Amino acid sequence: MSRAEPTVAIRLTARVGLVMTMAAFLGVVAFFWPFLVAPGTFGSNYAPPLIFGVLLALVLCVVLSEIAEGGIDSKALAMLGVLSAVNAALRPLGAGTAGIETVFFVLVLAGRVYGPGFGFTLGCTSLFASALITGGVGPWMPYQMFGCAFVGMLAGLLPRATGRREVLLLAVYGSLSGYLFGFLLNLSFWPFSLDPNSSIAYLPGLPFTEQWQRYVAFDLATSLGWDTGRAVTNFVCVLLAGPAVLTTFRRAARRAKFRAPVRFAAPAPTAPDTSGDHPRPDGRLQQ
Repeated sequence: MSRAEPTVAIRLTARVGLVMTMAAFLGVVAFFWPFLVAPGTFGSNYAPPLIFGVLLALVLCVVLSEIAEGGIDSKALAMLGVLSAVNAALRPLGAGTAGIETVFFVLVLAGRVYGPGFGFTLGCTSLFASALITGGVGPWMPYQMFGCAFVGMLAGLLPRATGRREVLLLAVYGSLSGYLFGFLLNLSFWPFSLDPNSSIAYLPGLPFTEQWQRYVAFDLATSLGWDTGRAVTNFVCVLLAGPAVLTTFRRAARRAKFRAPVRFAAPAPTAPDTSGDHPRPDGRLQQ
């Protein structure tokens, strides 16, 4: 079994860490807007998710620019492009069928091997590329990108483990992340999806505890089966393909030597060129 030490492909500076922490806070606010802002507050029932969606897009741009400025070399960029293309090609194979999602297990394994910064960036670029391919561009896309970004980032922050324990840890995390992703994404459209007279519909003005109970009931009634399909897919894919994919990723990381220090050595002295010298009768050389 391959070693479990992570290889940081994208270095996270203190400044980038601060920006990502602020982005996480804004992301939580954007996802939980139904508990903070009532529909129609900004002049339209659909204004809050659109406003927070634009905010998330701007936050993602800021975080990605900070990550790029903090240091992403050409080899990490090439790996990011390859895995983004792989995820974009894998997603249409499963999305839309009983909640099966084939994009998460690569995201989890890559975040584990290449670090939280790489996992965060891969989550954004994978969902963006797949949305362009499948035509899934809409106000929900920033929420999906942000959710996948944190799935990849948290995979890089998991505790160390080796062998079968590591694979089992990643499989359990992948399963839980499938449920968490669905739970968060449902918040973006819950206030508009049901008749207001329903017992599980969003009702502005209710206390937080009652509103929360309504949402949990809504999530269980409408999304549990779909999220279970995603969770089971993640668990099975990581459990079966995890050892081979982890070994491949780590072999690629060793060969790439991400962020290897650059050393400049003095040029070696060269021997004098004597190709134009001719011997003289006394044994000396003449030009």
